Amino acid sequence: MLKVEKLDVYYGNIRALKEVSFEVNEGEIVTLIGANGAGKTTTLHAISGLVPISAGTVEFCGTDLQTLSPHKIVQLGLGHVPEGRRIFANLTVMENLEMGAYMRKDHAQLKKDYEQIFTRFPRLKERAKQIAGTLSGGEQQMLAIARSLMSKPKLILMDEPSMGLAPLLVKEIFAIIEEIKAAGTTILLVEQNAHLALSIADRAYVLETGRVVLQGEAKELANSEEVRKAYLGG
Repeated sequence: MLKVEKLDVYYGNIRALKEVSFEVNEGEIVTLIGANGAGKTTTLHAISGLVPISAGTVEFCGTDLQTLSPHKIVQLGLGHVPEGRRIFANLTVMENLEMGAYMRKDHAQLKKDYEQIFTRFPRLKERAKQIAGTLSGGEQQMLAIARSLMSKPKLILMDEPSMGLAPLLVKEIFAIIEEIKAAGTTILLVEQNAHLALSIADRAYVLETGRVVLQGEAKELANSEEVRKAYLGG
């Protein structure tokens, strides 16, 4: 579904990504793990068209994304739940969801999809008219995921969904990610909590200073001594 080949990204003179290659197949959860500054967020931004690609290719469902603007990439069926949630803090919960669906024309289906979102996220239903900036961190993360789902993505890029959340809420967010996969949406997950990410992913790639240094089945990597020492606390 997603094929990234020899991706290079520069910030000025700094080479942030160095020939990064990986792929995501339909129906998988694939995770990118690595320390802070490894290039995980930059990789997602390059796929979404938010930073320019210096070299390499990004192909989504057979379409080259390199020349497309971010909103065209969303139209193709690629959603993005950004790091730090980035909800529209001054809008209500419902207005945030409407922003997620702003390019859709299937108005009859939209109503059903709002109902589906509120079934999956009952707390958002209770707070539909509330200003999104007043939600708790966990509720804001749920809203960021729900907003992305409203664009009907085939693949969702998720950037650090557990960041800054209490352990109980992290568990809840990861259960939601598994539900989204079970309902048929493919997921590329960037997550600093490597242990949790590897526990729900099918496959994983390890990034170090802008390069892919390890890849494999998530279970294999979780049991690898190298990964355990570097990312799983021994």
